[in-house]
Amino acid sequence: MKKIRCAIYTRKSSEEGLDQEFNSLHAQREACAAYIASQKHEGWVALPEHYDDGGISGGTLERAGLKKLLQHVDEGLVDQIVVYKIDRLTRSLADFAKLVDRLDAADASFVSVTQSFNTATSMGRLTLNVLLSFAQFEREVTAERIRDKIAASKKKGLWMGGAIPLGYEPDGRTLKIVPGEAETVRTLYDLYLQHRSILAVVDHANRLGLRGKVKLRKQKKANMWPDENGSDATTPSTDPHAYSVPFERAALHYLLTNPVYAGRIRHKGIIHEGQHPPIVDQNVWNKVQEHLQEGAARKRGQGKDGVIISPLASKLVDEVGDMLTPSQANKKGKRYRYYVSNRLLNTAGKDDSNRKTGGWRLPAKALEDQIANAILSHLLNRLPVDLLINPAADIISKIGSNLDLLDVLSRTKSPIAILPCIERGTIRPGAIEISLGPETLADTLEISEDELNPGALMFTLPFQFRKRGVETKLTIGTDHAKPIDTTLISSIAKAHQYYDAIKNGQTFEDIAESENLSKRRIMQVIDLAFLAPDIVKLIVQGDQPLGLTAKWLGINPMPSDWQAQRRIVATL
Repeated sequence: MKKIRCAIYTRKSSEEGLDQEFNSLHAQREACAAYIASQKHEGWVALPEHYDDGGISGGTLERAGLKKLLQHVDEGLVDQIVVYKIDRLTRSLADFAKLVDRLDAADASFVSVTQSFNTATSMGRLTLNVLLSFAQFEREVTAERIRDKIAASKKKGLWMGGAIPLGYEPDGRTLKIVPGEAETVRTLYDLYLQHRSILAVVDHANRLGLRGKVKLRKQKKANMWPDENGSDATTPSTDPHAYSVPFERAALHYLLTNPVYAGRIRHKGIIHEGQHPPIVDQNVWNKVQEHLQEGAARKRGQGKDGVIISPLASKLVDEVGDMLTPSQANKKGKRYRYYVSNRLLNTAGKDDSNRKTGGWRLPAKALEDQIANAILSHLLNRLPVDLLINPAADIISKIGSNLDLLDVLSRTKSPIAILPCIERGTIRPGAIEISLGPETLADTLEISEDELNPGALMFTLPFQFRKRGVETKLTIGTDHAKPIDTTLISSIAKAHQYYDAIKNGQTFEDIAESENLSKRRIMQVIDLAFLAPDIVKLIVQGDQPLGLTAKWLGINPMPSDWQAQRRIVATL
């Protein structure tokens, strides 16, 4: 008789009662084990492994116990899954279909000990689908009922749980003030009105030793003591597992904008009067919100009237994937805009010892203008050839007219018209990669998205950023045709020829003799074989910096690290 290996799966949606000696998971397992024992004559054998998920909804497949079970099914260790009810396995029809396909692929099946039907027949499958439909309906109705209850309760000003704010502790369906923590909250609000800068408040608060809400470390982390200089600084609490953390920028911003401190409750953007006492005076809270709205509350890249002033916001990343964020500075009443790598912004106002290295700080106007002009030049150059999949004379004429108009606008007024077409730009030393969004570009050119050739929407431009003291120069693309440096290209070709000869067993002396050159000259030239491929491509296209010549490379040998080479080329 063939042995059928049976895995028992149990699940409970809530955590209520799981700490009891005999809970719902145990009851389900006993029922399933009894059913398997009743099928012993069919060769059924219960596997000792436990597959349990406590406190997890059946509306998702992201469950540790279920994942482990399915992995064992895929490995051929399980023949039959036994559940108390079908809804213990899943409450979603879509998820159930995925599970059935996966079980079929592993030649496995499942059975419910309290719902008897045969899925081999059409009636059995219909019954199963009906049961699952009602299970999914029940889950969705329950979720809607809970959401409605929370909304109605918050409208009455009741506290409905969640993260407990600093300065309060739960008191039934409301909050009561914790005096020591409340004093910290008031100090933070006063500091912001004094500095009007969140970073300055973070620095001041940490120097004063102010800390966030005291929390209890989970039991499994009980033996993990915080570093002396780490963020998990211990507190004077008598509980050795209690800890609190210093304030960070995001946490402080949330605290300063939380209406709970003014005695109110927020729900989905709507603020209701709360039943708990306020910690901060209403006038103080309002002043803080006004100052925040003048700066940080304003959308990135927008002016006071909503006009976009940083059209490249959220579109640019640097070579390590860090977003370039719009920033500005005021000097003698004049505003200067920049695009700055996030890691530079996040270390602003901190000690130099903590400052991260690397990152870009690029002048916004020059960057926007040159990228806009480079995109328009690229589109105009590709238009007659391969910008369109099936180019027609009337469409080419229409696009050409639109591009000419955009070109005039970008040079006389603003580059904003073409920049929204950028989907993503990646800046790295020596080059900038541009990816255009087909939908936005098609709308801008007034054509169908299907007419655009996807291969023409991604391209790379030379990128140079030189800084000499207070003077900076940004160059993207080429404004005019430059003669190709044939001497440098010939030297690179020779370098690869010499390198191949070395790999084939020749010595530098052999090569020098055959080339009628000195050994020193051979060793000098062979270094060019190790240039980064993208730098070689720029040289072949004639787009390298003017200072990058064979003579310069002979005097200044490049490091072997390609990233370091790119940084050197970017500064030439």
